[in-house]
Amino acid sequence: MTEHVRHRARRLARELGYVAFALDYWGNGEPLPAADVPAKLGGLMADQATTRRRARTGLDILLAHPRADRARVGAMGYCFGGTMSLELGRDGAPIDAIVGFHSGLSNPQPGSAANISGKVLVCIGVDDPIIPSTQRAAFEDEMNAAGVDWQMLLHSGAGHSFTNRLADGSRPGFKYHEPSDLRSWRAMAGHFAEVFSR
Repeated sequence: MTEHVRHRARRLARELGYVAFALDYWGNGEPLPAADVPAKLGGLMADQATTRRRARTGLDILLAHPRADRARVGAMGYCFGGTMSLELGRDGAPIDAIVGFHSGLSNPQPGSAANISGKVLVCIGVDDPIIPSTQRAAFEDEMNAAGVDWQMLLHSGAGHSFTNRLADGSRPGFKYHEPSDLRSWRAMAGHFAEVFSR
């Protein structure tokens, strides 16, 4: 749970008027020490069942809020949070709109994409070392095979974590890229507006 995550949740609420819930998938309310991130995140990435269970728990908390509208539900996230949003859809959760920003796209069970009932948008940097073109192509095949209504926006000049100033330079290929940050936020807002205006 970083300030980046908190800031984006506040923006969803204050700027766009949504009921927003930020999931702390580690459960202690604080960012992990940098040295612990690779092992902890790698373990969670390799455990699709736990990832989906934690995402579902967060969704249940959101939907229990008295102001939440169960008829119009979206999931969005950054990096692994975006992956978790995709996993919610692949798990058949009642999600109308899914957005991932520099999210991992791989799925060891591509057939589960048939469970996605909402519209999907992913925003990916073309220079992202974590999400190579082969992963993007496999995602495209997965979404098409499942008949999902999906979009992928590729951002030139952007690497991984292109929305996050706090991650800038933390690893090779991790760099904040303001044009892509602004464009992807507008794309998300438009995606949500399209889905939720029905």
